Amino acid sequence: MAKFTELIDELLSYGLKNNLFDEEDLYLCLNKLLMTLKEDSYDGIFDSFDGNIKENIRPIHEILTDMCDIAVKEGIIETDSVTFRDIFDTCLMGDILSSPALINNKFKALYEKSPKEATDYFYKLSCDNNYIRRDRIAKDRRWTVDTEYGVLDITINLSKPEKDPKAIAMAKKNTAFVYPKCQLCIENEGYMGRADHPARRNHRVMRIDINGEKWGFQYSPYVYYNEHCIVFNTKHVPMKIDKSAFVKLFDFVRQFPHYFVGSNADLPIVGGSILAHEHFQGGHFEFAMERAGIKKEISFKGYDNVKAGIVKWPMSVIRLTSPDVEALTELSDKILTTWREYTDEAAFIYAYTDDEPHNTITPIVRRRGEDFEIDLVLRNNITTEQNPLGVYHPHAEFHHIKKENIGLIEVMGLAVLPARLKNEMEEVKKCLINGSDMRANEATCSHADWGEEILKKYPEINESNADEIIEKEVGLVFNEVLKCAGVYKDTKEGENAMLRFVDFVNQK
Repeated sequence: MAKFTELIDELLSYGLKNNLFDEEDLYLCLNKLLMTLKEDSYDGIFDSFDGNIKENIRPIHEILTDMCDIAVKEGIIETDSVTFRDIFDTCLMGDILSSPALINNKFKALYEKSPKEATDYFYKLSCDNNYIRRDRIAKDRRWTVDTEYGVLDITINLSKPEKDPKAIAMAKKNTAFVYPKCQLCIENEGYMGRADHPARRNHRVMRIDINGEKWGFQYSPYVYYNEHCIVFNTKHVPMKIDKSAFVKLFDFVRQFPHYFVGSNADLPIVGGSILAHEHFQGGHFEFAMERAGIKKEISFKGYDNVKAGIVKWPMSVIRLTSPDVEALTELSDKILTTWREYTDEAAFIYAYTDDEPHNTITPIVRRRGEDFEIDLVLRNNITTEQNPLGVYHPHAEFHHIKKENIGLIEVMGLAVLPARLKNEMEEVKKCLINGSDMRANEATCSHADWGEEILKKYPEINESNADEIIEKEVGLVFNEVLKCAGVYKDTKEGENAMLRFVDFVNQK
């Protein structure tokens, strides 16, 4: 029996069981696998298929791990590292996955019955084909923390692979690659992958129409929240928040009313990590900001059919609700264009320094019953000598927990924290319980001031309650980080300054 035969049988059985390919494509898939595995013979259960598949099929990551182990021993995988194992096992999954056309046709047929049925199908497929690596996602640490602004969601992301030293070294030798242009481009669908670009042989994109343009719909492989999707322009064009962006956001939730959708801001520091490609993020999840109520009702002249208010949230959010999408679009655009040019020195809001623009908006759109709703989060990316990374950015005293930009996901109340914190929090726990000097430990020295405050607050900390205390305090730091990112603080003075902006909009 050939060395891969039993594993091929198990993988093909897995594919048939989970509808990754049609039975009519069985031998095409088998022969593609043989080519990838450099096998020229096969004598397994599909040699003369009678409709019976292998029983007791294991989780997909276990099957693929065994196949990669053999491929390493046989020299098929030349460099044994996470990156090159991922490239290889993704190729195997691509070999047993239906074409984009067939999957899109199934998606469209289900959409005619129900948008939710269509997304349920596509999300399950994206998990079953190992594009979403469920075994890695399960390693993420997740918890919630009660705060003055409601229950915030906290996650330490462990599913996104760390930078692979072997892959980094190889990538430095390959400086000429310009394809795909970025990780969001439609050309990633089915792409083999390389040392500096993730493998996407098992990646499928649903084609949708957004405001008359061709867009793609896919899921994030890292799933920061339930059904975390990415919607992107099939053209490689830069992010831009303008009236057309609002039109597109509303069009998406019109087509998929069970999902929210939002966009990162379009300026550095307050924007996302990929500003070069127009895209939105959405999903089937209720964030803390969505649950937050209105602390101050406001109104805008000429928009009597739009309910408006300032949200009780650490960041500066104007919420607009109405069944009239056109009115919401027009008013959102008016607020945005006014904010772009708005300066209030008393509140340290500057539209420009020299010719550099600072004001933008992070918009989030959802349905509330028959109404449409948009949250407009006011952003400003100005820097100073005291805050070189941004005045409205996590301040230095919180960098030990969160230094990265506050993007769309964090804005809504979900902290995506770096993987380093898993081990660092374990070391902090040991120091707090044992009374060790945090400043003498490289893993805890950046947390020393914070740790001293925890000890003052919880002198009774011990082995049984330390994890709960540390998780709570991490969440409270994230709460403070969100306050840093708010251009108007949640104070009477901040509210009055925000109302000055609302008055200014009404004067336009």
